[in-house]
Amino acid sequence: MGKTTNILMAVIALLMMASFTLGLAHGISTGFAGFWGGLPFWIILLTVLSFAAYDAWDSIIRDKD
Repeated sequence: MGKTTNILMAVIALLMMASFTLGLAHGISTGFAGFWGGLPFWIILLTVLSFAAYDAWDSIIRDKD
């Protein structure tokens, strides 16, 4: 696949993953667990999303020799 296609697919995949997991975190925090009960999940979620974004950038956008 071309570089443009890879970038588009990575953006779509990251948006789908982020929308699902952020919705899940919102549901946990506003439900029975409350904010403090959902805080560990938010921390893990933001870490994992940043790792996924970095991996997409590293494998597609950054030029490799």
